[in-house]
Amino acid sequence: MNIALVTGSAGLIGSEAVAFFSEKFDLVIGIDNNMRQYFFGNEASTAWNRNRLEEQYTNYKHYQADIREVPQLEVIFKEYGTDIKCVLHTAAQPSHDWAAKEPFTDFSVNANGTLNMLEMTRLHAPDAVFIFTSTNKVYGDNPNYLPLIETETRYEIDASHPYFENGIDENHSIDHTKHSLFGASKVAADVLVQEYGRYFGMKTGIFRGGCLTGPNHSGTALHGFLSYLMKCAITGNHYTIFGYKGKQVRDNIHSYDLVNMFWNFYQNPRAGEVYNAGGGRFANCSMLEAIAICEEMTGKKMSFSYSETNRIGDHIWYVSDLSKFKSHYPNWNWTFGLNETLQQIHDGIASRL
Repeated sequence: MNIALVTGSAGLIGSEAVAFFSEKFDLVIGIDNNMRQYFFGNEASTAWNRNRLEEQYTNYKHYQADIREVPQLEVIFKEYGTDIKCVLHTAAQPSHDWAAKEPFTDFSVNANGTLNMLEMTRLHAPDAVFIFTSTNKVYGDNPNYLPLIETETRYEIDASHPYFENGIDENHSIDHTKHSLFGASKVAADVLVQEYGRYFGMKTGIFRGGCLTGPNHSGTALHGFLSYLMKCAITGNHYTIFGYKGKQVRDNIHSYDLVNMFWNFYQNPRAGEVYNAGGGRFANCSMLEAIAICEEMTGKKMSFSYSETNRIGDHIWYVSDLSKFKSHYPNWNWTFGLNETLQQIHDGIASRL
């Protein structure tokens, strides 16, 4: 039997992975204990998404396990053993601001939880491909020291800089920088996944995501930029922009396109390989530009205000360079642009309200 195991399976990327890999594998095992509700409140609960998965995919089996608890993971890995061919580790505490509230919890989920998953895989399914959803926050605020230029609606990198054409590549330093505690815990996890590939020879891939987005995101004020923004645009709830005049730039990758990257890697895996994963030059926007699109789609002016205080470790301009991944996997490309993705988010939120 061929089994794919997905952590954070009721979240944005995890649920997309369940849908995608359910067509490729005999069984998809999901591990998710809905900690997103604990992190961000009832509005962020992923219970609806878990229920959807269990209803739609007959070869999906859910476990309410905690990745911080080895005994809970061990039961699952011992039961399925080497039938597990792929581990997609998408579970995380994903917020800068929340990490500072509970550093022990943040680190235990992001770093210790990742170590637990790696070790369980090494002991019970050593030939499985291990795919890890990292983050561009491992670069800390180093991108903020690039030569940036302010325009009417966004910051942009100087056209003479090597990053102008395609964005920031994997050689950008993750050292000597302010990460936020969230960024630091993800660095620890990122390096662990690399090390299990390089030291133990496991097939591990690290994907440093930009803004991961899509219609199944339970967006909140502290996490889920486009999803939460569109929710505010539809409901009329107030939105606050934190710092940088609203001109900070994010690249946005649809959850399907990211999971398709995972699939391409699974088919021809490498050991300890690192890839940037975002919308790149194909799909990026500033806060102000995103607000304008949301207003156009909803036909309503948004209620928003501006705070001079930017989030600690936040990026002023970040666009991912995916050249390395595309050179390794030339059959992959983006499917959903920014407007298509926002329309899907709009329709998904509207259907749930």
